[in-house]
This record gives sequence, structure tokens and C-alpha cells, in this order.
Amino acid sequence: MRQAKTLKDAEIKRVLAYCATRQHALRDTTIFVFSLHAGLRAKELAALRICDVYDDAGNVHSSFVLSAAATKGARTRTVYVNKTLKRQLAQYYPTLPKQPTAPLFCSQKGSFFSANTMCQLFLNIYKTCGLSDASSHSGRRTYITTLSEKGVSARVIQQLARLSSLATTQRYIEVNDAVMRGTEELAG
Repeated sequence: MRQAKTLKDAEIKRVLAYCATRQHALRDTTIFVFSLHAGLRAKELAALRICDVYDDAGNVHSSFVLSAAATKGARTRTVYVNKTLKRQLAQYYPTLPKQPTAPLFCSQKGSFFSANTMCQLFLNIYKTCGLSDASSHSGRRTYITTLSEKGVSARVIQQLARLSSLATTQRYIEVNDAVMRGTEELAG
């Protein structure tokens, strides 16, 4: 099976610019940023509730727990929220209903996205941006590769990405020319 495309900086900027023009610009931008900065799967994004991410006062949690029902493998998982994602979520909060158990991301019908509909949203965005081979897993793969490029160990990445094995984690990491050049400089 072909792996999802890992997004480059210029492609990320293109997607963000396009999301800003969409009918649900802030929602779609937040979904995309969430995938890039927390590595969540479409199923996990679709299942999020407002109270998972925000406290009663609307402050973004620094971490939260995904329910077992929302995850692959049916195990609870902790998700850590970095500064970029926290800023995006703070911007998004005023658009949300004041119902803590409501969906974090509402579909056009006003309810939770299904995992499939979330995947379709990503495919539509990427197709419009001209990104072939990109899928709902591209943000996740980009998240994992970015952590690796920053020197985070594969074992820590495995835990952050909520992957079951180190071998699976290593399949997500894309090796590119810039990483190879950096390694040559370290060796020599």
C-alpha cells in the first residue's frame, strides 16, 4: 500500500491559504493544524468533543486523553498540545457552541463528522490544492517526520504518535535529502 504524502513547507502554506478561503475557514484550518501538530487520525479528529480540548472557561488544555472508542486499537491515549496548535485552538474557541459535549468539529449537518467524512474533507482540500498522494494521513506522517528531523528519538515519537510498534513508527518517517546531508555533516 502506498504511504500518504509527507507535506513540505510550501505545500503546508498552500493548504493553509486555501483553507482560509473556504466556507468553514476556521474549522478547516483548525482540523488541518490539528493533524500537523498532534498527528491525530481522521477517526480521532472526528470524535473530539469541545470538553476534550477546552476547560470550562474556554482555555486550551496542555494535554488531553482520547477515549478508547475514538482510537485505533481501542486504547486511551494522551495527546499533547504544542504552542502552534494551542494558538489555533484559542482562535477557534469563540466560534463554538457553549455545550461542552458538542462536537469540536461540526459537519455540515451540525453533528459529529464520521471518520469517512473527515477523510473526504482532507481529500477534497488536498485535491483542490493540487497535492496528489496526500490523504487524511498526510498530516500525521508530516508530524512524525518533523519530530524525527528535530532529533526526537523514535521511541518517544512512537509514544507521541500512539503507534503500537517501533517498526511501524519507522515506516512513517520519511528520509529526505536534507536529513541525509545533515547526517553526513555529523559523521564527518
